[in-house]
Amino acid sequence: MTSPDPALAELLNSRIKDVPDYPKPGVLFKDIAPLLADAEAFGALTRALAARAAELGATKVVGLEARGFVLAAPAAYAAGLGFVPIRKKGKLPGEVFAKSYDLEYGSATLEVQCDAFAPGEKVLVVDDVLATGGTIAASLDLVQQAGAELAGVVVLMELSFLPGRERLAPHLNGAPLETLVTV
Repeated sequence: MTSPDPALAELLNSRIKDVPDYPKPGVLFKDIAPLLADAEAFGALTRALAARAAELGATKVVGLEARGFVLAAPAAYAAGLGFVPIRKKGKLPGEVFAKSYDLEYGSATLEVQCDAFAPGEKVLVVDDVLATGGTIAASLDLVQQAGAELAGVVVLMELSFLPGRERLAPHLNGAPLETLVTV
């Protein structure tokens, strides 16, 4: 999956529902719940993510709270790899690395457990949407702070009208950034 598979993109996109004016007027929300509820589409997505993890030599798959968990955990299982969650502040026990980042209105903090990775492990980061890139950029910084090497990033859907891809470039350290559906 070094280049997007048009048949896979078509299948996935056909199961993503547009919800106008959610969560506020003027916003067109892309709902992935119908995709997750469809065994064919969800299975195809899981197999594609697992295959990409194997192709990139990942030893773990990282999912970002919350919908990234739903995509990354089954992909990790299908690839025979471990899964590591990156969570919002205060949700993980024990010692954590933390990274704060700016949102459109305010800021947020993400965390990963300090012992989540063995030194030099290669990880694939998976999330549902690449929008402005803040959440994924903070997660990539956490992965590297925790001692892992970034194998790549795969997102289900990229909102190409937002600057997420450009914002992530300095955080990738040469690792690939791939999207399955571009909106």
